[in-house]
Amino acid sequence: MGRLKVPFFVLAFVAILLVFLVEVGSPLLLGGHDAAGALRDQALAVGVSDLPPDADATQPPGAGIPYLALIDVVALFTVSLMGLGLLLPDRLHGRIQGVITLIASIVLIIVSLILLIIAVVLLLTMIALFFAVPFGTIAYLVIWGFFPRGDAAVVLSLLMFLKIVFAVMLVLAQPRFLQNKGLVALIITSLLANVVLAFLQGLVPIILVSIVDELAAIVFAIVAIVWGIILLIGSIPAIVKAVRATATG
Repeated sequence: MGRLKVPFFVLAFVAILLVFLVEVGSPLLLGGHDAAGALRDQALAVGVSDLPPDADATQPPGAGIPYLALIDVVALFTVSLMGLGLLLPDRLHGRIQGVITLIASIVLIIVSLILLIIAVVLLLTMIALFFAVPFGTIAYLVIWGFFPRGDAAVVLSLLMFLKIVFAVMLVLAQPRFLQNKGLVALIITSLLANVVLAFLQGLVPIILVSIVDELAAIVFAIVAIVWGIILLIGSIPAIVKAVRATATG
């Protein structure tokens, strides 16, 4: 099947690194804009007419896109581990990859679990406020009532483009990557998560986008925990093999 084409592999690494950085930095790209006028329109749409005259609101950045990073960091880690194999001797790489994967999987599971709890609490708070008419609804509208759906769509489109570039560059670097079922499943998971988030954000009225966005974040955190468990289980044979090699070496 040929040797690994390093330039294409480097491009794949850069693409998935950019995906991760954009997702983590998306709160700085989204939200924060004034939404006072839109707040009044949305309040009237849900039958709330007693907003304070000085009521102010800003667009929330949302949690869905940042939580995508919990999934895509697995792809970044996997490619980084492959790249490490290009720099280190095979013997050394084989001995440390299991330990590195074990540590990374534990960190991913813990972080994802913490963020899952935060997202669940926030979602329950949103729902409770939304249905606590009128004052709770007013508070919900002020904080989460006008989601920056257009800006989020642009960011999600950029992420989808970068993820496609990542997948294509990996195949060009080494077609045998298509035989790696775990890697293929990870890429498909990432692409599907991107599509699902874009679909959900465009599905509901704008005053409810923050709720479905937070729901998507919960799903992404759960998916990340599952991938963390898969990594954890996969690291065990590599560690056992490394221990045996060290004992016999």
